[in-house]
Amino acid sequence: MVDRNLILENEKVLLRPMTRQDFPLLQTLSSDPSMWIYFTHDLSIPEEFELWAAPHFAGERLQFAVFDKEKRTLAGATAFGSFSPRDQRLEIGWTWLGKDFQGTGINQQMKKLMLDYCFSELKLKRVEIKTDVLNLPARKALLKFGAVEEGVLRSHTLMTKGRRRDTIYYSVLEGEWKK
Repeated sequence: MVDRNLILENEKVLLRPMTRQDFPLLQTLSSDPSMWIYFTHDLSIPEEFELWAAPHFAGERLQFAVFDKEKRTLAGATAFGSFSPRDQRLEIGWTWLGKDFQGTGINQQMKKLMLDYCFSELKLKRVEIKTDVLNLPARKALLKFGAVEEGVLRSHTLMTKGRRRDTIYYSVLEGEWKK
């Protein structure tokens, strides 16, 4: 099981469990509606932000607040979820960064920390990541750190404004991950 008090960090980023005290700054970072075209919730809407955060507080996933150590501020969020102990797998997802933090390398840094933890500490066999098939920047980033594209689930997920997303799955297997 994933430790609910887990903190992961390196010289660039710190990931710690999200708290309600993080909401004001995270909501400021998420206030641009154009950020949410590839996301299942429009986090610029306070009620949607609450719905997105609820599974973390219900213990269904571990949502991290992502702290940029260089800028000394919160940058966004990411999570562990869909944990299957029997199958020795989980999903990394629910990830977003404020506009000023996109393209800065933070996403690669946090994914590396998370994958290192999954394979070194949890001894998982598989980590899954999924995204909108239309989200080309995310797809490119996933391939960049070594995730393998697996396939598309058509009309898989309801998105903001009623669009149905085709979801593309990626994975990293235990023997494929290089620290």
